[in-house]
Amino acid sequence: MLLQGSGEAPPNTADFIKDVSEADFMAEVIDASMQVPVIVDFWAPWCGPCKTLGPQLEAEVARHKGRVRMAKVNVDENQMIAGQLRVQSIPTVFAFFQGQPVDAFQGAVPPSQIKQFVDKLVALGGDDGGLGAALEAAEAMLAEGAASDAAETFAAILGEEPENADAWGGLIRARLAMGDAASAEETLAQVPAAISGTAPVEAARAQLALAHQAATAGPLAELESRVNADPADQQARFDYAGALHAAGRVDEAIEQLLECFRRDRDWNDGAAKAQLFTIFDALKPTDPLAQKGRRRLSSLIFA
Repeated sequence: MLLQGSGEAPPNTADFIKDVSEADFMAEVIDASMQVPVIVDFWAPWCGPCKTLGPQLEAEVARHKGRVRMAKVNVDENQMIAGQLRVQSIPTVFAFFQGQPVDAFQGAVPPSQIKQFVDKLVALGGDDGGLGAALEAAEAMLAEGAASDAAETFAAILGEEPENADAWGGLIRARLAMGDAASAEETLAQVPAAISGTAPVEAARAQLALAHQAATAGPLAELESRVNADPADQQARFDYAGALHAAGRVDEAIEQLLECFRRDRDWNDGAAKAQLFTIFDALKPTDPLAQKGRRRLSSLIFA
C-alpha cells in the first residue's frame, strides 16, 4: 500500500519471488498471471551470467512490491518446462500475463534494459500501487495552495518509486511555491541522472530559472514607461517581460518577448527566443498559453 507508515513492516519478497518447479508452475505462473504479470527466469547453478541477471531481476521485481511477480526455474531440475517453452540457452526470461507469454529476452542484458522490461510489465498489469492517485492528489494540493502538504506527498511517492519523474518535478515546484528556492535548487541537484532530462523535471527546472529571474526583476511601472518611451529598447522590453512574468501576467510577458523576437531575433544571442522556450517549458504542454505562444513563435521563425 502506498505511503506506508514508518512502523509498518516492509513487504516479504517471498510472497512474489519464488522458486518454481514443474509441480507448481501452473499455479505460480499461469494462474498467478491472471492477476499480475509474472516473470519466469530460467537459470542453472553452473550458468555464470545467470548469477548476475537473477539478482538484478529480483531487485527490480522487489522494487514494485508485488505489482509483478517472479518465478525462478532451475532448468536442470525442470527440463520439461524448459522444453515446452523451447528454452535453448540460459539465461532466458519470459513474461506471462493473463495466462499467455507477452515478452521475453535471452542472455545477459544491461540493468537499464532490465528496468525497462519490468516497468513495462507493471504498466501492462495496470496497477501502479496507488501512485497515480497520489500524484493527482499532490498536484491538487499544489493548485489549491497547500504547497507544504503537496511537498510531503511528492516526497512520500519518491520513497516508493525513487525515479518517478512526475514526483521529482512536483517536489521541486512545491518547494518553489513554498518560497524556498534554495531547497528547490537542492532537490533539482538530487534528481537521478536517468530522469534528469524528462519533461516533468525540465518543466520544474524552467520554473526554477524563472523564479531566480523574478527575484531580480525591476519595477514594473518603470520598465513599462521605458518601453513606451523607446519601443526599440530591446533590453527594456526584455526586462519588462521578466517583470510581467514575475507579477503573474504570463500572457503579457509572452507578448513582449514575441515582439522582442520580431524586432530582432538575434538580439543578445537570441535571448528572447530562449526566454520564450523557458516559459513554455515551465507551463504544461496542454496549456493554451504555451500552445498559442509556440505557434506564434514558429510563424515568426519561418516568416
